Amino acid sequence: MSEASSEYLAPPLESEGPPERGEQEALRKKPKGLTNMFSIFTKGRKKKGQPSAAKTEGKPEPEPQRGDLLSTAEELKAALELGRLEAAAPLLALERELAASAAAGSASEEELVRRQSKVEALYVLLRDQVLSLLRRPLEVAPERLRQALAVLAEQEREDRRAEAAGPGPSALATTRPRRWLQLWRRGVAQEAQERLDQPPPADAEGRTEAERAFLHMGRTLNGDLEAVVERLKPLFPAEFGVVAAYAESYHQHFAAQLTAMAQFELLERDTYLLLVWVQNLYPNDIINSPKLAGQLQGVELGSLLPPRQIRLLEATFLSNEVTSAKELMARALSLESQHWAQDVAPQRLDGHCHSELAIDIIQIISQSQAKAESITANLGVQIKPLLWVELAAFLRSYQRAFDEFLERCRQLGNYRATVMANINSCWSLRTFIKQNQQTPQDLLGYLSKLKSHGFDTLLQSLVERLQPLFKNFSHTRWAASEKTMENIVRTVESALPEFSGLRDCFREELMELVHRHLVKEYIVQLSKRRLVLKTAEQQRHLSGQILANADLIQRFCTEHGSLATWLHQALPTLAEILRLQDPNAIKMEVATYATLYPDFSKGHLSAILAIKGNLSSSDVKSIRSILDVSAGAHGPHKSLFSLINAA
Repeated sequence: MSEASSEYLAPPLESEGPPERGEQEALRKKPKGLTNMFSIFTKGRKKKGQPSAAKTEGKPEPEPQRGDLLSTAEELKAALELGRLEAAAPLLALERELAASAAAGSASEEELVRRQSKVEALYVLLRDQVLSLLRRPLEVAPERLRQALAVLAEQEREDRRAEAAGPGPSALATTRPRRWLQLWRRGVAQEAQERLDQPPPADAEGRTEAERAFLHMGRTLNGDLEAVVERLKPLFPAEFGVVAAYAESYHQHFAAQLTAMAQFELLERDTYLLLVWVQNLYPNDIINSPKLAGQLQGVELGSLLPPRQIRLLEATFLSNEVTSAKELMARALSLESQHWAQDVAPQRLDGHCHSELAIDIIQIISQSQAKAESITANLGVQIKPLLWVELAAFLRSYQRAFDEFLERCRQLGNYRATVMANINSCWSLRTFIKQNQQTPQDLLGYLSKLKSHGFDTLLQSLVERLQPLFKNFSHTRWAASEKTMENIVRTVESALPEFSGLRDCFREELMELVHRHLVKEYIVQLSKRRLVLKTAEQQRHLSGQILANADLIQRFCTEHGSLATWLHQALPTLAEILRLQDPNAIKMEVATYATLYPDFSKGHLSAILAIKGNLSSSDVKSIRSILDVSAGAHGPHKSLFSLINAA
């Protein structure tokens, strides 16, 4: 807290309890007011140029008696008006001497009332001097402040002594307890209110009125309490509880202000900020800050808002935040779809086609999640499933919009680049979902469909170019199958640069699809029932050709990034089935094959066995029966034969 603000850390002079300031104010307006009260200090003394009553009557003026307070009271009044607090001790002595005189009955009632009036008038001066110093304690020299605090402490002790002693002589008015400590604490509360109610400074950062109020009150409270701890606590007596007094006063008014704000309809950002202050910043960054935590132990401040009000605000925040996230994601997709339709070329990032859509969506979800967690961890738990519901809805919309683009915008110049940019977006979204969702399958399913449709689109022209080349297998009756496969591989190789805009991981996935397509189409050609070989030698020759072609496919695809090791046995095992002549050996090979490719059916097996023209129908039936035992997939598997028509 700055020196400028330190002047506020002190109580006002208004008070309750004897003597009341309000009463003194009123007395000023009456003949017997405070001004006239001090005239009793001069009663009985002659005015300049006026003879004394004793001289008028011809009698000598008596010497002051031991108990006469006139000259002593005047000296104390003069000292107190000069701010000399050391007058407090003789004043207390006067008060006690007065009580003793009353108890002894050594003075008349009129004399006691006169003397008590003088004492009480002096106490008004002393009280105002002490409390005025405590009003701006940081501006007061430490020794001076200690002196004021010592007077206040002495008065508290005298209050307790008087209360323990019971009522005094009936001739004297009851003036104890004076409760100056309560007046000081009441002043602290008033000063806290004035400090926190000050208008916040002008703001050039576009904050709302509520945001500026929160920031001002928070900074003021934090700075003032730290100043109390660092500069006032070492000077104040421990029994005064100076830190607790300020903390409780600031807390109560801060809570009152926030409660009043919460009654009105707040902006979304103000609802969030109110919750952040109540649930996080105030309890964690202020009350439990390194400078204050140890000083506030045992001080029961509680929450700034009641639990019911907090729950209502949290429900409002969740609703606002989820709605906002939904609208922001829809807006991001709409803007991206416009770019697609307008044939805007996607950005390039590290040589890959890039879209900001995935980044935008991740930021929207992450920021909403972080906002909730910045209030409380529990609120972060509550908002997460709500956000994932909205993310799932977005992914459905994204998939539909992308499918519509694939269907309608084929003629655009940046069509393929846009497709690759959207496939690349799946990587960021997939990584984000896996890292943050325990059961991501449903969400990943939308991305898998989007990616799959994109791959199909990218590969469509290549598939069309390969189709006539694969037909050469049957047209040439496999006589030049190796040359045909080399032509197929060269065609694929020439097309690979078209996919350079994909991220490395997606090029690998695309290459696996190419790998699968080459294996699948090769099996399709084998299964067309146009080739029947009746001798074992012919079958062994075909088996060798298949192995050579399988090796060419595998080497080429692996060299270009395919990780589809699951395809490596697809063609060699079929070649082995064609080479074998013993039905039992063929059965064993088919059984093994069925475990590798659970979608290998009797129809597919029949098409392969049709090539072996030397098998009897009973042998074919017996071999087919092995699939009755091995039929059915056990667990998830990748499709190969399910893509091949077994008819």
